[in-house]
Formats: sequence, structure tokens, C-alpha cells
Amino acid sequence: MNGIFAIEKPTGITSNQFMMKLQHLLTNSQVFSKEIQRATTERIQQYQKETGKKASKRKLRKVSKVKMGHGGTLDPLASGVLVIGIGTGTKQLANYLSGTVKVYETEALFGVSTTSGDVEGDILSQNSVKHINIENLKTIPEKFIGSLKQTPPIYAALKMNGKPLHEYAREGKPLPRAIEPRQVNIYDLVIYPDSCSKNHNYDFLRKPTDELTEVTIKDLNANMLKDSLYFSKEFCEKYNKESELADVEPAIELSEEERAMIENDANYRAPLLHFKAKVSSGTYIRSLISDIGKAMRSSSYMVKLIRLQQQDWSLEKGNVFKMSDFTENDELVWSRVLELVLKEGASVNIADATAKIKIEVAKELEEQAQLARKNALETDTIAQTTTVTDDKLNLEQLTSNKRSIDEV
Repeated sequence: MNGIFAIEKPTGITSNQFMMKLQHLLTNSQVFSKEIQRATTERIQQYQKETGKKASKRKLRKVSKVKMGHGGTLDPLASGVLVIGIGTGTKQLANYLSGTVKVYETEALFGVSTTSGDVEGDILSQNSVKHINIENLKTIPEKFIGSLKQTPPIYAALKMNGKPLHEYAREGKPLPRAIEPRQVNIYDLVIYPDSCSKNHNYDFLRKPTDELTEVTIKDLNANMLKDSLYFSKEFCEKYNKESELADVEPAIELSEEERAMIENDANYRAPLLHFKAKVSSGTYIRSLISDIGKAMRSSSYMVKLIRLQQQDWSLEKGNVFKMSDFTENDELVWSRVLELVLKEGASVNIADATAKIKIEVAKELEEQAQLARKNALETDTIAQTTTVTDDKLNLEQLTSNKRSIDEV
């Protein structure tokens, strides 16, 4: 089997770790074992022909498992669509690494910025949230939809002066210069009605951990303060803005009243930011969350991220596998569904195809069982007929022997 399909990655695992689990499952299946055996035999013969030697296990490692790759990493915190290429389909994965449209749903909390932009980072700053309301938040989409300059987060897989950005962050060192903004496209941005609500289950990050000194926090904040906030080109043109640099006042500092409320209430809940965004490749959702926080004169950090769609593969369209589709269904079922998806692509609804193929497989197995019972019955009949014939021959032989004795 060769081609492209998509599977839903859960949270709490890296994309590579999840892909390796899937690779192990497919490699150990009967449907792929024949292909692996054929590829292994071809590799052994090729190596023998080229070198005159027997191929070692190391030389056969690549062909001894299903060839697989993915079309875009999801962080451990994130879940959702992970595009997978198998066999020659891995060559198509480049089409998913750039120039694709993706849809994300995310949840964040206002009032704090962190080193990583999400709940797993350390606190860099705390800001007021008293002024945040849904009416003001509803003005946000217009400011960001369109062609937008966005500054990648310091934990992005980028380098400055040959050194990864995240190393500056981990060492608590200031960046040599500001991170260059990148051009991205926000095609749509929908703020959900539960935004600004405090009716959720997310605990609020509180004070910085002991690992971060005041100097480190100051340096990391300096890195963040160098980041400029931009509004979209379309928004600026509509309102005759001279520059795409956002004309927004700095974040409002946390008041003593708010600080006391946070420190004294173990169940304190910060206002929620919940939105869905349709974006171009290269868009950082963490940066978008941070920018929305700045635009609201506060700060924000991500607590949940789901990739709903990548190109035509969509959780909402139902054309994305779950790992349970492989682990909870018979191989006769999932292998045919997978083969169908590899052949017909994103047009296949996984649940519908699985239900249909389950019926087909059950029917085939019943027909095979009936045929087996019929063959067994025929075998028994033949055996019984043979026994009767043998008994008759034995009786005739005994009668003949008796006549011979009497004659004597």
C-alpha cells in the first residue's frame, strides 16, 4: 500500500512518537508483512549482487518496517490532524509542509505570558484582566484577518546568529536583535461565545518557578518587548492607517486588588479566550494568542490546541482515522478501509466506510463458514459411505471364506 491518509494525534505525545506507534502496528500486521518480506528479499538480492556479501540486519533496517513520514509536526500539547505518508506516499508529504491551509481551534487564558506561550512554560508577566469584555474581544477578528506580519515565538525552531532561539530562552539570555516578523495569512478568525467566561476547568498559572531568577525574567521579557504587534494589511487600509504597526497602549499592570484575589483564591479562574482560526502555513497559533492578548492590553497563554483541518483532511468531515480504528477493528476491516482511503483520498468518510466494510466482511466470513460446514458435511458423508462399503466387502469376504471351508 502506498499513499496519503490522516490520523488524529492525541495530546501528551510527540508527533514522531505517535507515528512510531502506528508504524509498529502496521509493520506487525499481516497485510503489510508480505510487502515487507518482498522488499527485504529484493534488498538482500541487491546487496548480494553489489557487494558479494550477505546483508546485515542494519542494512535491512529500512526495509524491515513500513516506510512512513508525517506532513507537519504537532506539539505534545496539541491534538488533531496528522497527515501520514506510507510507501511512495512519503514523497507527497512536501506538499503538506508549506503552502497549505490549516484550521485550528484553541483555548487560552488572559492575564499571563509564559516562556513558551503555553501552559507548560514559566510565567514571565502578569497583567490585569478587569477591563477585558466580550464586546471589545469581538473587535479582534477584523484587526487580524488578512495579510498579517507575525513575530515567531522565541521557542520556534528558528536560529539567530547560528544559535536556536529556544537556547537563548532556556539560558535566559537576551536576543542579539529582535526576531524578524514573517508574513502570514489569517483567512478567518471566529471568537466563540464562551470567551471571557470564567466557567472552565483550567487552573491559573501563578508565580514564576524558582528556576527562573529575576534577571532571567527581565531578559526574557526584554526579548518579548522587542516583538512588535501588527494588524492586518486589509484592516489598516480600510481605516487609513499609515502603518501596520498596531497603535495599542501597553498592557495594563496587575493591580494589588487583583493580585490579592489570585493569591487568596485557590480556585481563581482567569477569563477564557476561545477561537477558531483558518490560517496559512507558517502561522504560529501561540503568537496569535499572544498578539490578541497584547491587543486587549493584557497577556495570554495557550492551554489547548486542536488542528481541525490540514488541506482536505478534516476532523469535521470525518475523513481522519483514530488509532482505535486500527486497534479495535479486525485487520480484515481496517486494511480495506485504509486501502480505500489511499486510493480515493479525503473523499472517504472513515466511519461510513468502516460500517459498510464490516458488513461485507461479516457476510464473507459467514459464507466461508457455510462453505466449510458444507465441505465438512460432504467429507463426513463420503467417510460414512466408505465405511459402509468396507463393511459390506468385509462381510462378503467372510461369507466367501465360510463357503470355502464348508466345501472342504
